[in-house]
Amino acid sequence: MRQQGKAGGSRPKRARPRNEKHIIGFLFAICAGLSVVLGGLLGFQELLGMPDVRTVASYRPPQATLFYDRDGVVVHRLYSENRVVVPLNRMHPMVAKAFVAAEDSRFYEHPGLDGWSVLRALVNNIRSGRKSQGGSTITQQVAKGLLLTPEKTYIRKFKEAILAWRIDTLLSKDEIVYIYLNHIYLGSGAYGVEAAAQTYFGRSAADLNLAQIAMLAGLPQAPSRYSPHTNFDKARERQRYVLNRMVEDGYITDEQARAAYGNPPTLKSKDESRVNGYYISEAVKRAQEMIRQPFTRAGLRIYLNLDQTQQERAGSALTHGIAALSSRHTNSGDPAQGAVISIETCSGRVRALVGGLDYGKSPFNRAVQARRPVGSVIKPLLYSAALERGWRTDSMIEDKPFGVAGGNGTTWRPKNYDNRYHGRVTLADALVYSYNVPAVRTLQSIGIAPLLSLLRECSIQAELPHNLTIALGSADLSLLEISGAYLPFSCEGEFVQPTLIDRITTASGEELYRRTPRPRRVMSAASAQTMQELLAQVIERGTGKKAAGLPGTTGGKTGTTNANRDAWFIGFGGSHLAGVWIGHDQNQSLGPGENGGTTAAPIWREFMSEIPGE
Repeated sequence: MRQQGKAGGSRPKRARPRNEKHIIGFLFAICAGLSVVLGGLLGFQELLGMPDVRTVASYRPPQATLFYDRDGVVVHRLYSENRVVVPLNRMHPMVAKAFVAAEDSRFYEHPGLDGWSVLRALVNNIRSGRKSQGGSTITQQVAKGLLLTPEKTYIRKFKEAILAWRIDTLLSKDEIVYIYLNHIYLGSGAYGVEAAAQTYFGRSAADLNLAQIAMLAGLPQAPSRYSPHTNFDKARERQRYVLNRMVEDGYITDEQARAAYGNPPTLKSKDESRVNGYYISEAVKRAQEMIRQPFTRAGLRIYLNLDQTQQERAGSALTHGIAALSSRHTNSGDPAQGAVISIETCSGRVRALVGGLDYGKSPFNRAVQARRPVGSVIKPLLYSAALERGWRTDSMIEDKPFGVAGGNGTTWRPKNYDNRYHGRVTLADALVYSYNVPAVRTLQSIGIAPLLSLLRECSIQAELPHNLTIALGSADLSLLEISGAYLPFSCEGEFVQPTLIDRITTASGEELYRRTPRPRRVMSAASAQTMQELLAQVIERGTGKKAAGLPGTTGGKTGTTNANRDAWFIGFGGSHLAGVWIGHDQNQSLGPGENGGTTAAPIWREFMSEIPGE
């Protein structure tokens, strides 16, 4: 096996045929003569319009913007050209060797163009009467790809040769192969080796094995024809050709080639997983608001707070819950929809965000875009405002019918969910059993302003009702908004803004944005602790019993709206808070008996039971 030279893929120079210089000189002489003739026929402007090769030295092509999950795994790309530029030392050492062996075995020896290859191609083209063979070196391919238009004419070929020679004098061989490996189109929308490695195999160019490298190196001749996604057998033929060429050039042994060919690569599915769609669509929107750059060309690196395990389990729990709902009711219309969100309690990092059953079928994000009446999940915030004003868990509240004068001589008469009344009840029981009348009486007593102020302090910016109906959840809020408002209960009264994005950098690592949590106190630690204990009782003995049975301390609140149109459950456990909403897009009833406790709470429980470490 021959010595393998430097990282860029160079190898010991073979003896140059003694008459090669003469051949190249002869060809340049022919080209020089042709240039005089062409100058007369076409005018010198054609030749004087030769591109400036110095632009190649400052190679900055369009790059894809990459989105990473919390573990650093690429989960999404935005691009005009799907390209990720990486240096040679971040590619497997065999990558450059494989492409050189397959495309231009004398790359490290010739001055930008290979006399023998050019002459052979010229003869074959003359014989066939077609310009089918280019005899292009890697350097010529760089010149063609970066500086010239793609049409097949002898004028363009002449320019390509001159430019390749100039590039070879301007750049080192490693610099040329670096540009080539990052710029070349390799099929399936992938430009460059890194993007192709991710597209076909789901891994970086540094982590490829020999079988995968050889398959990629077989693509430049005809990326569509040899694409492993569309013609795996043809791709295997090219893979074998590349491996044989690598053996001939001394880069690998015959045994290594046989072993690589005997281990066919496993391809990554072409379809991007839909499970992350809702989270990513919202993250893209927010990133574009933060960074005013053309995302499809900028090559940004956007690091999300997304936990793919939680995201998958949230989607699974939602699917199971809605399937169970559908089995309880015969409904010829559209099935119910839903949303699930998971937030790390005291950091505010959004770990999962599912906005519907199937992003591919319905990209409308119900976790963020849908604003629905929140029902009784507003009550913990109402009673927190009361606790802040000196109320206690044993404070007594009237639970009996009463009326509130409205406009035009009307009277609003709030009712409990089951139309039963219980006389005087404690604040604790009013919340645990979700009685409506005591909630309205409490708001009537403390005033609407304290509740509105608390909601604003928890970053709820939606328009809010300025009347007593807000005590029963008449406010239209998103799942993300109302779930975020529960964070202070687990964080000693401090609110931190829920965030999907942790940081944003350029491709070179320059930091453009970093999440900086700014907790702010919205209630006392004592009030938060009291509310946490009350929410635990909701699950233990109240309306949230179907969320019970998880280890550790859990707490939460159910919510149901008029005619059972919306079912909510928001609760905490361990270091996470999760929210669930179920409803129909057309706002029809979920069906008799469907409410936050029966419909949403079981979904919350299934999801929370599967969070590792919780």
